[in-house]
Amino acid sequence: MSAPVTGGEGDWAVLGSVSGLHGVRGWVKVFSHTSPKENIFNYPCWYLFRDGQWREYRLLQGRTQGKGLVASLEGVTDRDQAAELGGAEIAVRRDQLPETTPDEYYWADLEGQHVITLNGDSLGRVDYLFETGANDVMVVKGDRQRLLPFVGQVIRSVDLEKGVITVDWDPDF
Repeated sequence: MSAPVTGGEGDWAVLGSVSGLHGVRGWVKVFSHTSPKENIFNYPCWYLFRDGQWREYRLLQGRTQGKGLVASLEGVTDRDQAAELGGAEIAVRRDQLPETTPDEYYWADLEGQHVITLNGDSLGRVDYLFETGANDVMVVKGDRQRLLPFVGQVIRSVDLEKGVITVDWDPDF
């Protein structure tokens, strides 16, 4: 069994989760938030959140299986051990992530940011984002829920240090 690993909430970037079991030799099914989904295998050390703490697991193998992903982790050799990991979030340390360009953002960095219009009206905070195929969408929760496309015509500025995203959006819409 792996030992607990310390780190604050901001030290981790969640890349996916263990979504089930695969076979009898300890392989797990993986739900990936990375794009493309196979990029989760680019990280040789995963941290799984179990029993209220992060634990390190070395990725031995990972591959696509049908439309999904499966992985083998060091120390997980049978179905019972794999079952204990079910539902665990998969993360890496933030410093393991590639640097972004000035106009790129990790979704995790946008979540929780305050969203205001060009006129200074508060729309709420970014709850989460999702992909539509055409563009990403921010779900902003305030006096009500709004779905804002994450495109240049709408997103005017992102200031992660101040925690503010300025948008060109009618607050009545």
